[in-house]
Amino acid sequence: MFLAIPLIEIAILIEIGKVVGATYTIMLVIGTAALGAALLRQQGLSTIKKVQRNMNQGSLPAIELIEGLMLLVAGALLLTPGFFTDIFGFLALMPSLRRRIVQTFLANFIQSQINVRQKNTGDSNIIEGEHWESDTK
Repeated sequence: MFLAIPLIEIAILIEIGKVVGATYTIMLVIGTAALGAALLRQQGLSTIKKVQRNMNQGSLPAIELIEGLMLLVAGALLLTPGFFTDIFGFLALMPSLRRRIVQTFLANFIQSQINVRQKNTGDSNIIEGEHWESDTK
């Protein structure tokens, strides 16, 4: 992966450079990084507000925290020179797609934890969990 991604980036940069020229290619790389940084800032601030709102309401902001990690990865991808990594960085900035990825990750993670506990106890009819009632209505 550490070898394949840079090679893909170089190949794409060379091909785009052949079509539009080196100067425009460099300007495109800088432009996508600047656009990505601006969008990342906007999305990051929005996610921080959601985390604060959830914490003020007394709920765990799990989805928002994982979205924050995704935004961190998106920022690294967008600041890496190249177009291949920019594609994945921009996809991670799309709130609906990011939310769907996080929800799928959490669902798979929770299901894998249930499966592990069932295998460890040897009883497939027992599912461990916690329950609490809230006085707020």
